Amino acid sequence: MSELESELRRPAGFSLLPRLHLVDTREDAREQQQVSTTRTGPESGLAWAKRYRARLRITDTAIVFAALLIALVVHLAATPVADERLTPPFWVVSAGVVLVWDAALATFHTRDPRVVGVGLNEYKQVVSASIVTFSLLAMAFMIFEIDTARHYLLVAFPLGAAALVSSRLLWRKWLIRQRRFGHFLSQVVVAGKRRDVDYVLRAIEKNSGAAYKVVGTVLDEHRTASTSDDPPDVPTCYGLCNVAEVTAALGADAVIVASHPSEEGNFIQSLAWQLEGTATELILASRLVDVAGPRIHFRPVDGLPLIHVGIPAFEGGKHVLKRVLDVIVSAIGIAIVLPLCVAISILIACDSPGGVLFRQERVGRDGRTFTMLKFRSMCQTATQDLAALRERNEGSGVLFKLKDDPRVTRIGRVLRKYSLDELPQLWNILRGDMSLVGPRPPLPSEVDDYEEPVGRRLYIKPGLTGMWQVNGRSDLSWQESVRLDLYYVENWSLIGDLVILWRTLKVLTHPVGAY
Repeated sequence: MSELESELRRPAGFSLLPRLHLVDTREDAREQQQVSTTRTGPESGLAWAKRYRARLRITDTAIVFAALLIALVVHLAATPVADERLTPPFWVVSAGVVLVWDAALATFHTRDPRVVGVGLNEYKQVVSASIVTFSLLAMAFMIFEIDTARHYLLVAFPLGAAALVSSRLLWRKWLIRQRRFGHFLSQVVVAGKRRDVDYVLRAIEKNSGAAYKVVGTVLDEHRTASTSDDPPDVPTCYGLCNVAEVTAALGADAVIVASHPSEEGNFIQSLAWQLEGTATELILASRLVDVAGPRIHFRPVDGLPLIHVGIPAFEGGKHVLKRVLDVIVSAIGIAIVLPLCVAISILIACDSPGGVLFRQERVGRDGRTFTMLKFRSMCQTATQDLAALRERNEGSGVLFKLKDDPRVTRIGRVLRKYSLDELPQLWNILRGDMSLVGPRPPLPSEVDDYEEPVGRRLYIKPGLTGMWQVNGRSDLSWQESVRLDLYYVENWSLIGDLVILWRTLKVLTHPVGAY
């Protein structure tokens, strides 16, 4: 083992110098604890990916067989003549369906470690693989005039596709839970300028479902006398010329390049050459932090890799579909929650004097004001009492928030905790003042204090729920709330809206930041 390998395998809490002079920043007892953790630590590395992929393959195959078995039962029940029920072509077709479906799932990389457990791509690719499978089979059935095929198309396809997606959802929940304990992670080294490395470290640490465990960092600078700014829990090396060697010594599965060195134009190409012949992946971190995947397109031109970033559009067919979704869901929602609204109205009237509904002027799309409806959760004199509470404001930015607001009634605390006070806003959505998903509807006084680019929140309709609600609500800082809203405004999609609505239902059952 080389000197570099032996030094880098030291426990977390040591700072690596360019020629591997180590500075101990932990007590001996801490060192022994880290060594013990390393020996019996959580399961990481690429080995877990193979086992997880095998589990997915077994589950997928079982689901495909089950879907075909159900189709077989339907076929037997629908075919009156016993001799024609189980003809040899039926079994040949069944075997072909299994092979084609499994091949499609593999071709669409639905079990790729870079896809599973992160984002919507896994579900999209499972659905796409199923659609392609049955599109090809449907054409083959038509060409060869296979009569029994209708049971595959009408039974096996919808049941199988739904079961595959549900299975992946359950596996993902299990995987994320394991990752919270440090298992099933890819070990990575992060390299680049200190500011960019710190940003990547914070992003990975913040995301409990992140697929990476940082085992070392390499900074694009020379070591100074102080190491207080170094990441406290991972080895740190200086000089990007050591990236490949550090990665090999730590046994990392991937290198995340957080930023390109300022003095070496071919650094990425050189690093890729050094990693050739190893199982180590090379990952480039983009600082396009507020641009979502659908807006990013890669287009190489004569060897020059260009990244095209789509400009946000605030009109067009996509917005029409969003409005259609708003009308349908809000109309159905009003019909469903009407009995609940009646019960809430009675409780509010019995709990404190005043009207059942609270009407307040809010600012909608393009700065147009509208009257937003809510169930009253405060006392009748809440507006007049606000001035006396300003000094106790616990909110940030232009927001006023107070966890133990004395103006909130007893029933109001329950309504706010579970966001039941916002049910009347379904009427605002049906009228077109609001949308199901969007930025938080601001007060005119808040809009008056907006600074650029906060005003971009008004480019689309405010929402009953949104990024702010599924990411902490009132516990968010003003800056984080603005960042999430602006991200949504520029990158929203119908699929993303459905995901936010689903996450909102989960948040309502386990309220966070609601007061």
